[in-house]
Amino acid sequence: MQHKNTEIKVIISDLDGTLLNSNHQISSYTKSVFQALHKQNYLIVVATGRHHLDAMAIVKELGFPVYLVTSNGARIHAPDQELLYAINMKSESIASVLALDIDPEITTVLFRENVWQTSKTNTKLNSFQKEMTYPPQVVAFDSLDDYSAIKLFFTHDDHQKLVDLKEQILIQHPDEFSHAFSLPICLEFMDKSVDKSVAIAKILALEGHTFEEAISFGDGFNDEKMLFATGKALVMGNAPESLKNKLAHLEVILTNNEDGVATYLSNKLIN
Repeated sequence: MQHKNTEIKVIISDLDGTLLNSNHQISSYTKSVFQALHKQNYLIVVATGRHHLDAMAIVKELGFPVYLVTSNGARIHAPDQELLYAINMKSESIASVLALDIDPEITTVLFRENVWQTSKTNTKLNSFQKEMTYPPQVVAFDSLDDYSAIKLFFTHDDHQKLVDLKEQILIQHPDEFSHAFSLPICLEFMDKSVDKSVAIAKILALEGHTFEEAISFGDGFNDEKMLFATGKALVMGNAPESLKNKLAHLEVILTNNEDGVATYLSNKLIN
């Protein structure tokens, strides 16, 4: 659906692989474009799979406050950082997943409120955070009493291993969770009511806007419903081919390392 520029009032962007370059940082060019859009009174929403403590440190770099959807929609924070919405996964649900025979090569992570608990140190995962605002804690999961968490996360460099694990979990729990690949190497499970698009709908209702007035950018399968919902949606050049094929009706823009989001918005929206 094409829109005249005047109709777009809301800008929604994912972080990793989208607003962030491959060093997990916001470039100075992207910063300057977003500051100009903020001055033009666009409502800006950042929607990420990252935990809120981690994401807050990143969006602070933009230099102005934004709405923040984190953990794929399990948390919503207002621009003043007030918590507007929160939902966790049940302890017993996570315990039953962790009781499955999970390949020990896969790194298993629980996103808790103030810490992320992981089955092992994973340097690749640690590199996603420039500032350790949300520290990892290596734990033996079978020693925990309470498993309640915001999100359950698995990572491995072999995508097929994660696909097999996803199938294994869904056979045992067909209707209990929502799940997504945020990156081919990252498989995430949340409460079944959680999706970025659901959280964004709550923000739009609060602000008196509609999805038709919104433009969104993403690169992962956790962005799929968000991209589908907005009046205008763009897929990053670095998105997996399988996502581009699935959303073949959407325009593909430059990659995250080429400032794809900022370049597009600068060309289309900045007066």
